[in-house]
Amino acid sequence: MDLVGRAAKRFGSAPAILMASKSLSFSECDERAVQIANLLHKEGFRASDTVALLSPNSPELLITLLGILKAGMIAAPLNYRFPEELLQRTLENLRPKLLLTGSSVSLPYSGCRTVAITALLEQASRCEVTMSAEPPKAISSPVTIIHTSASSGRAKAAVHTFANHWYSALGSDKNLPFGPGDCWLLSLPLYHIGGYALLFRAFVSGGSLAVAEPEESVANSLRNFPLTHLSLVPTQLYRLLADAGSTLSLSRLKAVLLGGSSAPKALIEETIRHHIPLYLSYGSTEMSSQIATTPGPVSSPDQKSGKVLHYREIRKAEDGELLVRGATLFSGYLTEKGVQPQTDSEGWFHTCDIGSVSEEGMVTVKGRKDNMFISGGENIHPEEIEKALMMIEGIREAVVVPVQDSEYGERPVAFIESEGESVPDDEAITLAMHSSVGKLKSPLRYVRVERWQTLPGSQKVDRSWYKQQVQGHLY
Repeated sequence: MDLVGRAAKRFGSAPAILMASKSLSFSECDERAVQIANLLHKEGFRASDTVALLSPNSPELLITLLGILKAGMIAAPLNYRFPEELLQRTLENLRPKLLLTGSSVSLPYSGCRTVAITALLEQASRCEVTMSAEPPKAISSPVTIIHTSASSGRAKAAVHTFANHWYSALGSDKNLPFGPGDCWLLSLPLYHIGGYALLFRAFVSGGSLAVAEPEESVANSLRNFPLTHLSLVPTQLYRLLADAGSTLSLSRLKAVLLGGSSAPKALIEETIRHHIPLYLSYGSTEMSSQIATTPGPVSSPDQKSGKVLHYREIRKAEDGELLVRGATLFSGYLTEKGVQPQTDSEGWFHTCDIGSVSEEGMVTVKGRKDNMFISGGENIHPEEIEKALMMIEGIREAVVVPVQDSEYGERPVAFIESEGESVPDDEAITLAMHSSVGKLKSPLRYVRVERWQTLPGSQKVDRSWYKQQVQGHLY
């Protein structure tokens, strides 16, 4: 299926990409994509070849991704903030036929031809606009390889088909409409599933994507673009709520989609107070972004992660793990042996998330199965303790990890970030935690942090780093 050509026929001169000083229509994007596809084929590249891309968000990167899609090739946008050693390992696993780099990125890699994105676009602009020589790919063909976070030291390469992204966009649109006249800020990187998914949402439904200048803040983008939709992670939303002007701009949007990690109750309460249309979402790279999203703006801080979207299925296993499947489920992880499916005999993908699903399809995520530890014979989910901590006034964020204990085996220790003038002391926190989660789940110690250690090139807290900080301690 030709996504870009289809959008050009349906939406024509409507804006597809908004930039600081100009815009590109769907028809113009199709012309650029055809030029890029023709050039790639002329240079000897073929459908199903993998193209790695190493660049921050930019209009040039977005247009290049459209050209790769038009050419029937597989796009593998990479986290350019990864350490060089990790990038080298990632590229060795991908074995791309071409590496495209942004102007601010350089990486010595001899495994394939390397070309600057700007040079590719300049050469493509001189190509005659003709129909691509390659036939349209089947919707079951792979079109992207999106990497998960590298929390284990090596990013997992998730292979997605055209159908995965297509049905992900359709299901999202049924719950959260995004069409002609709407504008969604590309606030998440295109190497992240939440960023790349916006490309399909725009070209499926006809909404436009706003692409800001590199390093421009979301606050400035709120002022510079006619935004109606915005995707954020909690850290970004915290920063925006600290600015009165941004808070007013957020309240004028149609939707603020919040994902990436669990939202603290205090954060949700503040968005409700400011009349911000907040949608909570639970998703994953493997399921092509959203799995469940609230069916409307959040009206209560106790609202769940959301309702299962169309084209997805979810159920709870006997041990509490959430299992997912459906049209948006990826093909598998790319390994040295090829694409390895990750489903059980019934087609379910085991998420490692612990949670529940109501009869109405509302999903509640309790924590990660691989974060769980046992204390005094009881299963302890750090995320449950973290949520309780973040309900205490003066605690903005918390990370809980296990430490060895001579009596119980392991006990929780909390790293916390304080905010505001009312900062509770350890005794006050302990009393509050005894009341909310009980003594066994209450942390033995509270360590104050001013700046979080995050995963390479990510805003996610590096939980394993904090586990290492308490290794060897015995209480």
